[in-house]
Amino acid sequence: MTIFDPARGKIIDGGGGAGGLLRLIGIGIAAFLLVILLFSSVTKVGTGHVGVLTLFGRVTGETLGEGIHFINPLKTNNELSIQTQTLKESASVPSSEGLMISLDTSLIYHLNPTRAAEVFQKTGADYENVVVEPTLRSEIRDATASHTANALYTGEREMVAKQIYDQVSAQLTQRGLIVEKVLLRDIQLPATLKAAIEAKQQAEQESLAMNFRLQKETQEAQRKRIEAAGVRDFQQIVAQGITPSLLEWKGIEATENLAKSPNSKVVVIGNNKNGLPLILGQ
Repeated sequence: MTIFDPARGKIIDGGGGAGGLLRLIGIGIAAFLLVILLFSSVTKVGTGHVGVLTLFGRVTGETLGEGIHFINPLKTNNELSIQTQTLKESASVPSSEGLMISLDTSLIYHLNPTRAAEVFQKTGADYENVVVEPTLRSEIRDATASHTANALYTGEREMVAKQIYDQVSAQLTQRGLIVEKVLLRDIQLPATLKAAIEAKQQAEQESLAMNFRLQKETQEAQRKRIEAAGVRDFQQIVAQGITPSLLEWKGIEATENLAKSPNSKVVVIGNNKNGLPLILGQ
């Protein structure tokens, strides 16, 4: 240390120069370590992710949401996605007859954020390859094995998709994963079987069309019979109401109307049959 002595009028070297330098170096190192410690205590969790904290490789059970967090600098943040994910699976699976069918399936799922620490500890970050894919493949085979190829190709696709969903969901829910939906994108049968099914469907459609035409013709024949019966009944009723006396009366009314007409005419009253008037010329 350098000291100025006014009594002597000179500078006295106290021998503390080396100690001051070491003290400055120490302060610098401490500040550097403090900055490192501060940065180590700050962690960020990205959008659509959850952070799982570990201490010396051991899962602490703590999870972090999205954003900036201050943590113990000795802990490590491991991010897992909780966004919706899609796993596409293409496999050849057997039907109940033993026929091999090409089936394309999509599984839509996501990680349950409340069980992220458990999943990371028991399954790991690569849970899709470890758990999800093998479970989906196994349940697809079990579901298709209980249905015929014809049923899979025609009317039971939704039933098969629901069966796969129920089985996969039951398995993955236990492991901290939530299944949203299972989609059967495409089903391909052997060419010969596909042709046979399509021919059968065409024959069924033609049979339905023929039955429709026959039913329509039957209804039309029934309509005509009802119409003819109505005409016949009408004619019978009218015939019963027309008598000679009525006809003579109508003839007299017609003669009176003609006699009142300004047109020139000759009306002869009476004839040798019924006594009705005869109209001669204009």
